[in-house]
Amino acid sequence: MVARLAGFLPGDMSEEQAAVYRSISGGPRAAGPQLFALTDSEGRLRGPFNAMLLSPPVGAALQTVGAAVRYRSSLSDRVREMAVLLVAAHWGSAFEREAHEAVGRACGLTEEELASLRSGVLPDVTDPDETTALRTTASLLRSGSLGDDEYRTAVSAIGERGLFELTTLVGYYSTLALQLRVFAGEEGRPRPSAP
Repeated sequence: MVARLAGFLPGDMSEEQAAVYRSISGGPRAAGPQLFALTDSEGRLRGPFNAMLLSPPVGAALQTVGAAVRYRSSLSDRVREMAVLLVAAHWGSAFEREAHEAVGRACGLTEEELASLRSGVLPDVTDPDETTALRTTASLLRSGSLGDDEYRTAVSAIGERGLFELTTLVGYYSTLALQLRVFAGEEGRPRPSAP
């Protein structure tokens, strides 16, 4: 992957950019164990975060949504990470896959589950709510919507709040995948396909 956008060095940022940088590099993503590196050896943000500095108002809002989806959601850690990995497989996003496989392992995903998700295949899980959340994610990626029965089934399993958070997660990580394809030169898949 050849980055199209040069990384912003911490000393070369405007105050607005530096504020976004600090919220990413010093916020909840930086707390606890570092399962993937947020910055390179010179302090430049990695992955989709570097592009967020291009427009500090939009970048700040986007990173706040991402932090809420990841750290303040009612979804279980396993559901969240499996959904992120389905989005990564759908868009062919290498950075999202690598970063969230590490997070997924820490959340208890097995190597078999990770291999299925990497292939865009729904893993065999025993929890019915997890199964519903995965099927819901697949439907969102496939059609961008849910039928009435799918909606009722999802609400029954994860609640209206959980469904709202899941649809936001799918949109957020799809946005990051798009930005990685444009600004980081990630090739991804020519045409996405849903699991």
